[in-house]
Amino acid sequence: MPVERIATLILIDDDTRRRATISHALASHALHVEPFENVFELGATWPRAGAVLLHERPGAVPALIEAMACQNQWFPVVAFSEEPGVQRIVRAILDGAIDYLAWPALAADLALAVNTAIEHAASTGSAKLREVMARTRVSKLTRREREVLGGVASGLSNRRIGEKLEISPRTVEIHRANMLHKLGASHTSDAIRIAIEAALVQ
Repeated sequence: MPVERIATLILIDDDTRRRATISHALASHALHVEPFENVFELGATWPRAGAVLLHERPGAVPALIEAMACQNQWFPVVAFSEEPGVQRIVRAILDGAIDYLAWPALAADLALAVNTAIEHAASTGSAKLREVMARTRVSKLTRREREVLGGVASGLSNRRIGEKLEISPRTVEIHRANMLHKLGASHTSDAIRIAIEAALVQ
């Protein structure tokens, strides 16, 4: 995909000087950069298309994915940090980042990573995002709520789930209500879809 077709690059970094450096460097690569100190600054003003370049700290990628889920948005995420270790990179990728760069980086490398991320997102559609968002939502559940979700997604009644987990149908009902609330699911069918997307059931 040509660089000029990228609508926006959302840059999220709490370091003012680094934001200015990156914005200036990427301007020469025909990228429109919108810098933000953190994900909360975006509020509801997400652009229609583009990618996110995120200065990664512990928990930053899951927080960004959660914010996108709340806005029903999907942007491929390229994370970066100073001298990242292998475990840190792996964790960020598992959390939903498409790529990870070590900072400082050349502007050409940043631009290439952003374009590659967008091409990857275009080829895989929104399937990866749905999976990551679903896993983020499921991670909020307690172990018991997750077990109840698995039973619901398998088509079991409250009574059968209770028998399987050795708890009363009434207790299953309580866990089920809590599970639906935490998932942001209006109906059981929504919860089942989320479970499938999170690969909780096949």
